[in-house]
Amino acid sequence: MRTIPAKWPVIFAATFALLFLASPQRAAAQDQDDPPARAARLSYAQGAVSFEPGGTDDWVDAVVNRPMTTGDKIWTDRDSRAEVRIDSYAVRLGPLTGFSFLNLDDNTVQIRVTEGSLNLRVRRLDDDQTVEVDTPNLAFNVLRPGSYRIDVNENGDTTVVAVRNGQGEVTGGGSAYPVHAGDSVSFYGADQLDVNVQGLPDDDDFDRWNGDRDRRWDHSTAARYVSDDVVGYEDLDESGGWREVPEYGTIWFPHTTIVGWAPYRYGHWVWISPWGWTWVDDAPWGFAPFHYGRWVVVGGVWGWVPSPPRPAVVTVAYVRPVYAPALVAWVGGPRFGVGVGGVAGGVAWFPLGPRDVYCPSYHVSPRYVERVNISNTVIVNRTQVTNVYNTVYVNKTVTNITYQNQREGNAVTATSQASFTSAQPVGRNMVRVDAREVASAPVAPLTPAVAPQQRSVMGAGAPARVRPPAAVTARPVVAKTAPPPAPLPVTRQLQAVQANGGRPLAVSQIRQAQPEAARANVKVAAPAQQATLPPQGQRTNSRPTQNNQPAVQTQQNQQNNNRPATTNQPNQPAAQQNVNRPANNRANDRPPSAQPKVDPQVEQKQQQQLEQLRRQQDQERQRVEQQQVQQQQKLAQQQADERRQQHTQQQQQQQLEQLERKHDQEQQKLQQSQQKEAQQQKQQAPPPKKDNKDSKDKDKKDRPPSP
Repeated sequence: MRTIPAKWPVIFAATFALLFLASPQRAAAQDQDDPPARAARLSYAQGAVSFEPGGTDDWVDAVVNRPMTTGDKIWTDRDSRAEVRIDSYAVRLGPLTGFSFLNLDDNTVQIRVTEGSLNLRVRRLDDDQTVEVDTPNLAFNVLRPGSYRIDVNENGDTTVVAVRNGQGEVTGGGSAYPVHAGDSVSFYGADQLDVNVQGLPDDDDFDRWNGDRDRRWDHSTAARYVSDDVVGYEDLDESGGWREVPEYGTIWFPHTTIVGWAPYRYGHWVWISPWGWTWVDDAPWGFAPFHYGRWVVVGGVWGWVPSPPRPAVVTVAYVRPVYAPALVAWVGGPRFGVGVGGVAGGVAWFPLGPRDVYCPSYHVSPRYVERVNISNTVIVNRTQVTNVYNTVYVNKTVTNITYQNQREGNAVTATSQASFTSAQPVGRNMVRVDAREVASAPVAPLTPAVAPQQRSVMGAGAPARVRPPAAVTARPVVAKTAPPPAPLPVTRQLQAVQANGGRPLAVSQIRQAQPEAARANVKVAAPAQQATLPPQGQRTNSRPTQNNQPAVQTQQNQQNNNRPATTNQPNQPAAQQNVNRPANNRANDRPPSAQPKVDPQVEQKQQQQLEQLRRQQDQERQRVEQQQVQQQQKLAQQQADERRQQHTQQQQQQQLEQLERKHDQEQQKLQQSQQKEAQQQKQQAPPPKKDNKDSKDKDKKDRPPSP
């Protein structure tokens, strides 16, 4: 019997260990079922830019502010450009460029480029982040923040990687090549890469456009008030102003000319897996304020309360802003609230305020709900989020929560279910709702269970005017990182959502329904051996050439003669066809036989001098940029001081005018009082006495004469 008590501590310890281990495992499983905390944004489109949502075979005209994720594709036609933004990354596409996302999650940005020109700007690269660009003959991985340009020729057998600043690595043909700042390297072939190192070429129109976009991004005023992980904050500068509000801090007020404007009113709804119903705003600045932060009415005007800025020294307390499809609550009742009031008559919603807890309608863990709220508002606390999570998700208790903007006179927007599911413009298809009915109607935190249709996935874009050539779309690429399976076909997606009661599928359910991980258009590179680049001007693994020109050039010219024009586009003059030609067509791209012999020591010395010159240029550029930032900050401070001074003068002027008005009013009151007193005295005064002499004369006159 003495041995039994001795066993109990062991049993307790084992039980506690099992519970301790099981809890993190359950939490990890729940976290894996969460959707990505970030999405990309189609932030700019010029010319004929086409878009194909993942899982579809239909191309539509690209719509700015459309959120993008794994499987989405873009094609920029002749004389067209596009920009895609992802937190600290910017991807820009030149003309005749085929682009898609092989993977986009919290840790990986994997891009597929089948043809054309791409510029990649990386402002910050965390240790756990992977940024990879896959082309038909190589995979390029970004190793440091910087600016990178990648060009793929029409045949898909040549890729040029130019590193303006930063550092990367090319994997292909069984080798891995480091590429440093100042290098422009052409890679030819597929199974075995032929390498040619060149200096950076002169800037072309695409480079200059990228520089303009970078400067606009780097010098944004909004970065002082918004976390730089918020996508699209740089577009706020030109369309609104910042003002300090005591209760909420510095908030942004849009400059709008629409009478009765309200958030989440002028745009349309689309269905994007795995988040479900997603808002796409019409305004050029309409991404950050509708997927991060909160809205509040100040002095009768709508203002946006942003996510807190990233601190100079990032601590555990900082939470990177989490993307949300739409930060709204949904109104129920007999006339609107599909899935809430039980009647399929319409759908109504209003923006969440800084004190409101956002409840996602897709499958999420408690940790996700905490992060998506704490990172997007400064007033909601963890205890409040936990209480709401337990009420909505655990207990599934229907409660009539009171929201901050619920009773604002111009907050609720309603539309028909048909307009909602067909991506119609809400502003032109609004349903009038009675303010008293809205005030008394129940409010639901979750999105109505409305099943999407195919138009819901395609969005508001019209059928595409141009499409990429079939060969470009189907062209396989080389990948260093194996991507996830391709998205489900849209028909299967819609069937699964309908079977799920109109609710988005959990990430685990999507994985189970997807095919095998292998993709027909992706070739995962075999383990590569580390290799070094040849000296500048020399080329490795040369193939036979004709007329002292590289073989790839001859193949390109032959392909150019046989290649059909892009769909629905006129034939382009030959002078314009060479605008986007990769750097391998330049005069210095010659076979080894045509290259002059160079002393290795002299070459090494020149290379060292070039590297030193590049470092000096980088330091000088950084110094100039710092001076510019300081000057801008000083100018902004001066402008702020001038505004405060003007505000103070205006206040003083208003106070003086108020005192003068008050003085005039008091003087008028005094005059009126004096006049009133004079009238009262006049009315109360006795009648005047008559003169005695006049009385005697009158009496004497009235008496008869003496006899």
